[in-house]
Amino acid sequence: MTTPFEFLAARFTVGRRGLRWATSAALLMSVVLVITGGIVRVTGSGLGCPTWPACTGDSVVATEAMGIHGAIEFTNRMLTWVLCAAVGAVIIAARLQKPWNRAVTRLGWLQFWMVVLNAVVGGITVLTGLNPYIVAAHFVAATLLITAATWTWHRVRVEQDGPPPVVSARSHQLARWLVGVTALLVVVGTVVSGAGPHAGDSRDVYRIPISWTAVTWVHGVLAVAVFALAVALLRSLSPADRTARFRTVIFLVVFFAQGLIGLVQSLTGLPELVVALHLLGAALVWVGALRVLLDAPDKVRTFEAPAAVAGSATPAVAK
Repeated sequence: MTTPFEFLAARFTVGRRGLRWATSAALLMSVVLVITGGIVRVTGSGLGCPTWPACTGDSVVATEAMGIHGAIEFTNRMLTWVLCAAVGAVIIAARLQKPWNRAVTRLGWLQFWMVVLNAVVGGITVLTGLNPYIVAAHFVAATLLITAATWTWHRVRVEQDGPPPVVSARSHQLARWLVGVTALLVVVGTVVSGAGPHAGDSRDVYRIPISWTAVTWVHGVLAVAVFALAVALLRSLSPADRTARFRTVIFLVVFFAQGLIGLVQSLTGLPELVVALHLLGAALVWVGALRVLLDAPDKVRTFEAPAAVAGSATPAVAK
């Protein structure tokens, strides 16, 4: 029996540009969902829709009586469907490559299951009344989604443009440490949020019982460690390592800006707009760290050519 994907693959082809656009859209939307999630939190709209998967016990959508908080929370939920469409485009575009790009198709499905994970954890967040530990897990799940989207984005470009130049073993190890400590920084950042004042709802919400000042200092020390690792990595790269050097410089610029935003929000009483910008910065820093590692390999990694689809008809190229 022919599957819908096989039916389409026998008749159409999506070109390389289409696949690149699809992976870019999926990565962009994964970051957008972090931003809108931050807007939900800082506006106190986390329980704007008080239940899940419906918005209320009687309505799938937000009602006028729920006000601005219901509208903000429901909009954030609806944007998940836009993300699903972008991830679906990646899966379809990879499947309709000629020959079939099985590796990117699998990565597309990995993104899909990460979207499902985020939706479920987000639902549990609402059902538990914005439990800060579940909220933290929700951000970690969003980070995993961004990881899968970045990995897919990079894989497509390596297959089409060739692998990045190899760097020294020391530089590659520093890049690995950079990603590891940045991941720890992100996780501790979720604890800072869970102990801080922006609980996600205007009502009293349980917070993580830890000193916000103490965990913020730990977060700051980790930020200094990340910055030091990035500087050490840049110094270890030779002038010939142009791609890796460029990625590291961009990372340092973004990370420095993120540090300034974090300092401003701490000194000004955590204003809502600055907190939302800091969440955006966290997503961009994580993407930047991953790109540094992916573009600083210690050996050439070759990928198998996508497997041809047997018996497929001559396709028409999708515009």
